[in-house]
Amino acid sequence: MSGVKDMDRLLQEFAGKKIPGAGCIVMQKGKTLYEGYAGMADFEANRAIDENSIYRLFSMTKVIVCTAALIEFERGKYTLNDPYYDYYPEYKDTKVAEMKPNGYFNIRPARRPILVKDTFNMACGLPYPSPKGEHPTDKAMNEVRAKLAEEKGKYTLQDDVRAMGSVPIRYDPGTRWTYGFGHEMVAALVEATSGMSIGEFIRKEITEPLGMTSTAYRHFGDTAERMVKLYENDGNGGFTPRVGAFDDRHQPDAVYEGGGAGLFSTVKDYAIFTQMLANGGVYNGVRILGKNTIDLMRTNMLSDAQLQDFTNSYLQGYGYGLGVRTMMNIAGVSNSTPGEFGWTGAAGTWTSIDPTNGFSVVYMHNTFPNYEEYHHMRVRAVAYGMLE
Repeated sequence: MSGVKDMDRLLQEFAGKKIPGAGCIVMQKGKTLYEGYAGMADFEANRAIDENSIYRLFSMTKVIVCTAALIEFERGKYTLNDPYYDYYPEYKDTKVAEMKPNGYFNIRPARRPILVKDTFNMACGLPYPSPKGEHPTDKAMNEVRAKLAEEKGKYTLQDDVRAMGSVPIRYDPGTRWTYGFGHEMVAALVEATSGMSIGEFIRKEITEPLGMTSTAYRHFGDTAERMVKLYENDGNGGFTPRVGAFDDRHQPDAVYEGGGAGLFSTVKDYAIFTQMLANGGVYNGVRILGKNTIDLMRTNMLSDAQLQDFTNSYLQGYGYGLGVRTMMNIAGVSNSTPGEFGWTGAAGTWTSIDPTNGFSVVYMHNTFPNYEEYHHMRVRAVAYGMLE
């Protein structure tokens, strides 16, 4: 198959240039169409990338967390139109920090409560706060976390989500789209409805049933030794090691399990997970989720106004569903299928899931900057050329 040769060539071209190395798996209906690895996992240790290499998922954690939450949805534990305060009363009296024409902010009551679906859709008004952000929401979120750290040292997801209930949000719930804190709230919802930590729930309901043996929040066995080193491209053809933003959360004594980031995995583990979603919620005879629920997950939930917040050249043709981008229109730039969905991680992980064809692609590297548009769009083009 020519696509196999093209993907091999592509990974070899990537390795050692913009990134140290990468891995990729393309599957359809349980069959592996392509599996390949190129480049280095650790220059200093002279360790090459291979099938056992573990990557920080960063935001590709979200797809697993939202799948976990949809398992609870299918069990009738909540509805998407429930007020979030039904589960976390701290959000009962949400306020909005509204900018006035003179540049000042007015703190007023929100016009409606945050709903569960707003947390999935990143329409709850809470961003990932900029450390130097001047917006009252960013300032308040930073102050909340500084106080938690001072009072508790290591604080949990529950601590974080409950404390953020006091923060004035950026806009009325459901009116805009802002990348941010919503998926921490989704993970906390799983904890509230199941009585388990999000990590325990994912292990019991997703990774163990699917045989995903190298996916977790915290290191176990030899996972620390198999983790690829995180590098920064210095712009001069070299790579400098750096510490990952959530590396401390991988340690055995860590307590925070995030909804938006924090899991690690191998390409092969994540490929199993994506094949489950691509094939009606079943992999190797194990059912995780219902087909109709996956269709709901990949339905665009954004209004025209919210799509203006969301769309850019990297996301051209996509809308946003329940925690995933979803292809609405190939827009003259993609050879993928309308309805394919997935997400991206900050350090270069990427997935595309296509239930129409039982097809999925998983690609991973761990480098900053991630050069996502350069790498991912090329991988997408070659992978979808393999579709049978």
